[in-house]
Amino acid sequence: MRLLHTSDWHLGHQLHGVARDREHAAFLAWLVEVCAEEEVDAIVVTGDVFDGSNPPAAAQAAYYGFLADVAARLPGVQVVVIGGNHDSPARLEAPAPLLERLRVRVIGALPRRAGDPTRIDWDRAVVPLARRATGEIEAHLAAVPFLRVGDLATTRLDDPDAAIRAIYQEGSEAARARLAPGQALVVTGHLHVSGAEPSEMSERRIVVGGAEAVGGDLFPADAAYVALGHLHRAQRIGGREHVRYAGSPIPLAMNEADYRHTVVIADLDGAACAVRTVAIPRAVELLRVPRREAAPIDEVLAELAALPALEPDEAPELRPFLEVHVRLDRPVPGLRDRIEQALDGKRPRLVKIGVVRAGDLAALGDAAPGVSLAELAPRDVVIRRWRRDHQGEPPPALLAALDALVARVQEASS
Repeated sequence: MRLLHTSDWHLGHQLHGVARDREHAAFLAWLVEVCAEEEVDAIVVTGDVFDGSNPPAAAQAAYYGFLADVAARLPGVQVVVIGGNHDSPARLEAPAPLLERLRVRVIGALPRRAGDPTRIDWDRAVVPLARRATGEIEAHLAAVPFLRVGDLATTRLDDPDAAIRAIYQEGSEAARARLAPGQALVVTGHLHVSGAEPSEMSERRIVVGGAEAVGGDLFPADAAYVALGHLHRAQRIGGREHVRYAGSPIPLAMNEADYRHTVVIADLDGAACAVRTVAIPRAVELLRVPRREAAPIDEVLAELAALPALEPDEAPELRPFLEVHVRLDRPVPGLRDRIEQALDGKRPRLVKIGVVRAGDLAALGDAAPGVSLAELAPRDVVIRRWRRDHQGEPPPALLAALDALVARVQEASS
């Protein structure tokens, strides 16, 4: 059977205050087409469907619209959705009775047995996966969502790594017990696996019971495919083709501009699995000026002047995002105004200005051991601040103006 793995949609996300609805809509429409072209039997979404626990109406409409489109376009396709650290388990699972009719299984949090909350209900968390063409079960999926502290409370809070491993072992055994000859074992997870490469600017640090990352040997050796979520960079773990983060479908921070965003196609044949990726087209580009290191303001303005002009009738939501980084050796009055003027009539839209200062960045009180900041004269504070942020000494005119201001304050208070 053929499984499509995708993750970390973060519907409702904003980049420096700019909504990403247009990009997510383009991705979800593309995803429906890929599922149809690839004739997939199942879709697995490994968490962080939404960017927050209380997503906006537009984000919820996009999610449920996608599920409805899949059901209409691809009758018989199964969808399995697990909760991520950004998701509200209760919100994800609220429409479960309706979604089950669309062959959508949602595991927002580990389900517990009725009357015994200390035990996990693997009858609900192990999902049989069948081929659309024949209806025959070809795999069993142990759906492990993001684990919260409450999920470990009935195991070993004193050793969170062991508690997490115990849950995965229990889930794998429950799925394995249901396997008939020739069927595949599939496992999901939403966590940080040791050795994987995170995105520093947009991924929320997650700690489960004190454990920030768990070793890749957590997953059973006989799993045909392990579908992971949380990290935004698509990657395999430990050189194993069948243990993968699908990654996010769009860049969620400017430093993710160079990521190759993908979905994963896994063809399962018993314990064997053939894996390949499909690149996701980018609806909106991300630009950085300068491309690498910050540059002086004159160089930055020259690069901005060379950017392409705004195209007539282009939708504002499709214009590239632009991040500008300036290196300053002294203050530049009206810095933002100068940058915005340079971008007037240009196609990219400015979302962030980063400033790198050329000073020594030392704390203002470091130069005089035993002397607190409150004991320094105003002139000394300004000089030290200048040296911290900029090169050289402050201009004489600035110091003269400061001395005059201090004198006026002292006169007024005497």
